[in-house]
Amino acid sequence: MPIFDVRLLVLDLDGTVVGDDNCITPAVHNAVQLVRQRGIKVAIATGRMYRSALRFYRELDLTLPLLSYQGAWIQDPHTGERHRHCPIDPQRAVELLDYFEQADLSPHLSIHFYLDDQLYVQEMRPDTDQYAKRTLIEPILVDDLRVTLAEVGIAPTKVLAVSEDPRIVDEMIDTLQKRYDKSELYLTRSAPIYFEAANPQVNKGVAVQYLAEELLGITRAQVVAIGDNYNDLEMLQYAGVGIAMGNAPLEVQKQADWVAPTVEEDGVVTAIKTWVLGE
Repeated sequence: MPIFDVRLLVLDLDGTVVGDDNCITPAVHNAVQLVRQRGIKVAIATGRMYRSALRFYRELDLTLPLLSYQGAWIQDPHTGERHRHCPIDPQRAVELLDYFEQADLSPHLSIHFYLDDQLYVQEMRPDTDQYAKRTLIEPILVDDLRVTLAEVGIAPTKVLAVSEDPRIVDEMIDTLQKRYDKSELYLTRSAPIYFEAANPQVNKGVAVQYLAEELLGITRAQVVAIGDNYNDLEMLQYAGVGIAMGNAPLEVQKQADWVAPTVEEDGVVTAIKTWVLGE
């Protein structure tokens, strides 16, 4: 049954609002504008870099702070105010790099470190090149990420490992979840081939709760959230209505309150009409 006292709609980007063509369709754009015209706030919660997500934020003409890096970086694009930044302990980042560089893993991985909203890599592999084209971010090539961490003196906002083989990502998550307690690292995947690590206080659920309760003064029952992958789970669980896309993994769909059509079918439009606009 639709909730009609919706005050906040939170949207993931890739796999939810943005499909394979890396664009927002006119139908999705129009649906979001109808929500805004009703006086309902709309926010983006994404694993993307802040800079990479900005073009979608601006295209949708949003006003709330942007929740990027799984919520590790929350910033208002209009004022420039950064509400939150929760980076990874640099020592943890080095430990992850040591793990990734093991002989049996290293040939299969592209390693990305994110420092001050810049992407640093040790080599340009096809995975990294494809990532750069999709995100429109130019990677900074360095000889040694450990040295860069020390020289820049900034803790990484996120660490990403990309593998063309999803089974390798499965293995890494299984291994590292056993090695690290949830109080030490937040480990997730935002796509079958993306392994992501962040500060243990970070996830989209925490970020949306902060936005809703502390910045907007509303309750979780007044929030509708839509996402498509494991990194959206906490957000879907927090929201009054958590909606999974039809292209989401089955495990994510099972934990959602409702499942929309796929991103390629503009499932967000159906979800918005059903749960936000009450059509």
